[in-house]
Amino acid sequence: MPTKPPMNTSPFPGFDSPAAGFDQPFELLMACHDRVRRSLALLGRIITHVKIHGHDAQSRSAVADVLRYFDIAAPLHHEDEELHVFAALADCGDPAVVQAVRDLQDDHLAMATRWTEARAILLTWRDHPAPSPLDAATHAVLDTFRHGYDAHIATEENLVYPAARARLDADRLARIGAEMQARRRG
Repeated sequence: MPTKPPMNTSPFPGFDSPAAGFDQPFELLMACHDRVRRSLALLGRIITHVKIHGHDAQSRSAVADVLRYFDIAAPLHHEDEELHVFAALADCGDPAVVQAVRDLQDDHLAMATRWTEARAILLTWRDHPAPSPLDAATHAVLDTFRHGYDAHIATEENLVYPAARARLDADRLARIGAEMQARRRG
């Protein structure tokens, strides 16, 4: 009789990645959004943990996970969108889609700035034995970063991805997937 896996009781559980491969670029982009949401939710749990318990080994480990995701995977995801999704819509003729793409490109720049600010805090939390307690200014920086993705992801998933997908044939999707994979191999 199969046994159930032990329940994870950590306040910072790990991530299960949705199954999507480079042969399905839009599914992979959507899976990246799921990981963004989980990483941001983890950051929210870290903030709550630090408020209640202060910094400890668990919070430091969880912070390392957030740093790893937004230092490595998120920039690649944004690059995929800029090169393949947004570029496919440059001449689509739909003013609402073109404006949405411009707004999303601006968001990517703002997200990079907000990440620089949040990252500085998280590096301190991860690396210093006794980082400062969570004050209102720190909380505001982290919350601004966390919530900066909400409308962005919704616009991509509900408007921009469907519009781009409709313009790309199977051969182009295969090339996009191969290019995405090659960028990750370095």
